[in-house]
Amino acid sequence: MGTREAELFGALRGLVAQAVTRIQTTGRVLARLDVWAGLAERAVSGRYVRPQVNDGYDLILKESRHPVIERMMARESFIPNSARFTDAERVALVTGPNMAGKSTILRQIGLCVVLAQMGSFVPAASASIGSVDRLFTRVGASDNLAGGQSTFMVEMSETSAILHNATPQSLVLLDEIGRGTSTYDGVAIAWAVTEHLHDQVGCKTMFATHYHELMQLPERLQHARNFNVAVQDAGDTVLFLHRLEPGGTNRSYGIHVGQLAGLPAPVVSRAKEILLALEDEHRMVPGAPPHASRDPGQLGLFSEAPAPDPMVEELRSLDVNSLTPLEALNRLADFQRRVGERK
Repeated sequence: MGTREAELFGALRGLVAQAVTRIQTTGRVLARLDVWAGLAERAVSGRYVRPQVNDGYDLILKESRHPVIERMMARESFIPNSARFTDAERVALVTGPNMAGKSTILRQIGLCVVLAQMGSFVPAASASIGSVDRLFTRVGASDNLAGGQSTFMVEMSETSAILHNATPQSLVLLDEIGRGTSTYDGVAIAWAVTEHLHDQVGCKTMFATHYHELMQLPERLQHARNFNVAVQDAGDTVLFLHRLEPGGTNRSYGIHVGQLAGLPAPVVSRAKEILLALEDEHRMVPGAPPHASRDPGQLGLFSEAPAPDPMVEELRSLDVNSLTPLEALNRLADFQRRVGERK
């Protein structure tokens, strides 16, 4: 750089330094205008609506959509879904197979809340959103190998943070809690987490899960409801409808998903054989409702033990060595009479 060039550059820097406050203010104003202009353009082109944001508890979204995924698909091909959380229906348990759209529904609810509270329109037909103080999500799998933490450990750490910090004004979105350990451990953890959020925290919660045992929870938790992501079964093929509906489902369609992913035909066929054998071993009743998913002669995972039969207890306590032959015959006749009355 020549001497004259250095002088001119130094003079320019001096002029800019004198006006730095005005330049920074202009930059901040332009940045805000850029954000609001971008949101306004997207609201118009994406057919967003102005949400009603209030200080209440209820969160009601009608035909909400995912603002990113819908842009990656052909227009009108994204299936919208509605969601409703009130104090009387604050926990939603969502079952359904992989690829059905459970995680997308979780994410679009969270994104609609964030957009509404930052002052943006939202991708929905209508929206009434009670402001939330915190939004917690546990979606997707990750690990921390450098820190010596497995995927399951990371999942449990994040779940712990949610349970310790959520308040009744929070929104909690959970996807597949407990899947990184054994089935019984996973079900137990998922069950206890849901109970805690329902009973102790009282926040709005949506929990997507493959654990069909959790469909028993609404029978025990007053403010919990079951939902499922609809699937149309057509023999050996399935059609994912991506539509959220009331009620649970007791099928996962995992083998169908594997078939769609390109697993070799012999592997798919063998998997079906093993599945049938396992269902027969566990005496599962296909198509039965959640509370009757097992044979009546087998206790469910969370069933209470049956009350002891008084006649059996009486027989156990009977001292046969102290009975005379006549007393023994009389007792036996009495037992026969009582059994006959039961029949």
